[in-house]
Amino acid sequence: MPGPLTYADYARLPEDGPRYELVDGALELLAPAPGTLHQEILRRLVYQFEQHCRENGKFYFAPIDVILSDTEVRQPDLVFVSNERLHIITERGIAGVPDLVVEILSPSTAKRDKGDKRQTYEKYGVPEYWIVDGANRLMEQYRLMNGRYDFPVLFGEDDVVQSPRLTCISFPLRLLFEN
Repeated sequence: MPGPLTYADYARLPEDGPRYELVDGALELLAPAPGTLHQEILRRLVYQFEQHCRENGKFYFAPIDVILSDTEVRQPDLVFVSNERLHIITERGIAGVPDLVVEILSPSTAKRDKGDKRQTYEKYGVPEYWIVDGANRLMEQYRLMNGRYDFPVLFGEDDVVQSPRLTCISFPLRLLFEN
């Protein structure tokens, strides 16, 4: 019986085929392209990072490989890597733990984003993880404390999103949901 797949196996997949993540050495097919609400939220979030954090690091949005280990590769909606950690950015993706990972909920990904992915990002030491819920106009912010995510900080649309780790970012959450 063959062992778990590795990043080398994953990297040989055709780029024009279906998208996968490598989860504990097994391929998991990603959901079809996200809907328009998801895309609008992502576009607006990228704009906020462009406006506030351009000088503090680099941000990338899906599809981008975040290579957490030889058997764990994720493709979050958005990642931020601070200037101090730019060395983890490679031609192929992010080879290490980014400073921030953001997932935008879709009906088909909500369970996975709040469960499996949250646990994975915690396990590999992602310092901050945001889950944006467009349908309910909320955001959960998880912060790594002593190797575990503390209870999430919840932001409603009237709250200002701020991060103790990414001091460059500050915006009213409602900006992600306005037409």
